[in-house]
Amino acid sequence: MISTNKKHIALISVHGDPAIEIGKEEAGGQNVYVRYVGEALAKQGWQVDMFTRKANAEQPRIVQHSPNCRTIRLTAGPEQFVPRDNIFGYAPDFVQEFLKFQEENGVVYPIVHTNYWISSWVGMQLKKIQGSKQVHTYHSLGAVKYRAISTIPMIATMRLDVEKAVLETAERIVATSPQEKEHMRSMVSKKGNIDIIPCGTDVRHYGAITKEEARQQLGIDDDTKVVLYVGRFDKRKGIETLVRAVAKSKLRGNSKLKLIIGGGSRPGQSDGIERDRIESIVNELGLTDITVFPGRLGENDLPVYYAAADVSVVPSHYEPFGLVTIEAMACGTPVVGSDVGGLQFTVLPEKTGLLCPPKDDVAFATAIDRILANPEWRSELGRNARMRVEKMFSWDGVASQLSNLYTQLLEEPAESLDQVSA
Repeated sequence: MISTNKKHIALISVHGDPAIEIGKEEAGGQNVYVRYVGEALAKQGWQVDMFTRKANAEQPRIVQHSPNCRTIRLTAGPEQFVPRDNIFGYAPDFVQEFLKFQEENGVVYPIVHTNYWISSWVGMQLKKIQGSKQVHTYHSLGAVKYRAISTIPMIATMRLDVEKAVLETAERIVATSPQEKEHMRSMVSKKGNIDIIPCGTDVRHYGAITKEEARQQLGIDDDTKVVLYVGRFDKRKGIETLVRAVAKSKLRGNSKLKLIIGGGSRPGQSDGIERDRIESIVNELGLTDITVFPGRLGENDLPVYYAAADVSVVPSHYEPFGLVTIEAMACGTPVVGSDVGGLQFTVLPEKTGLLCPPKDDVAFATAIDRILANPEWRSELGRNARMRVEKMFSWDGVASQLSNLYTQLLEEPAESLDQVSA
């Protein structure tokens, strides 16, 4: 007998495995979002199954995170790493494997919450086939992304079409900031239902260690001025802007500077190539003696690095939200970020940090110098940042808003399959 338990929900993240180590190739904010939303929803009584593509033959098919939350890896295409722009061709296989899993386990998910455009296509097929209601989070908008890069991938037209279709057909789109909602309306479609529910962070995990304790663990002197970047190695993350800004700050006489560029990389893959490029710029600018590349920073490392920093820099060309921002803020560390997308929502200029035009290393250098030159103001920004995160960006609060949304949608009458297919 097939169960249609209304507290059963599927989170679909085809290319972002919620159970993988954060910081690996193609693993970042989306993986964190799906994993922590899933775990927080499970605590609120939902039975949460998180579906992703199996990218390694040695990976277990099912990873149990808690009694009511698990990751399920479906075989769609080769069981090996595939760059995200090449994954869409395996989406039909993913749909079939998802339906097969339902049949084998006697369950039909009444709501699917899809993440990123590839997953949105999967969700739209499930809507047509079995009438599942769809909630979607973009994590990145093609219409914005393609304005910021010089080489447009072949998949771009398909992506833009799918992103427009899901906005117009899903029961609800979740925008993570007012800025992301505005981009959807101005660049994708005027149609569709959009709610603003931000991303979150673990306010108990981040902020549990003092700056002094963190520096002692990392062997950093009290009077060293630490500038931190955390994230993937990707040109769109703007790491080059940060490196050039720090070089200018050093030339202005800032002594005892330390630049930490944290994030994993795989030799030969896209992020490994970008790391090599960044390292060459560091060498060219004479920053080798003050720059550290600690590699992938795990969940236990991150709070220590954030707390040890005087300022966390998020120089992305575009960010729909920017989880790193609120992780750093939760640790009482002010943020200097690009004046784009969701960073305009998370960072309050002059209150919790500063915003600069993207790709403007002069502006970033000036902002970093302002904070480093005034320790008392830096501490005030950090206290404000922590309070803002506690008030607005906890995972439990995010999950509570999503839970209310799912409950509301389940109470609405379902469309017939004839209406769905029309």
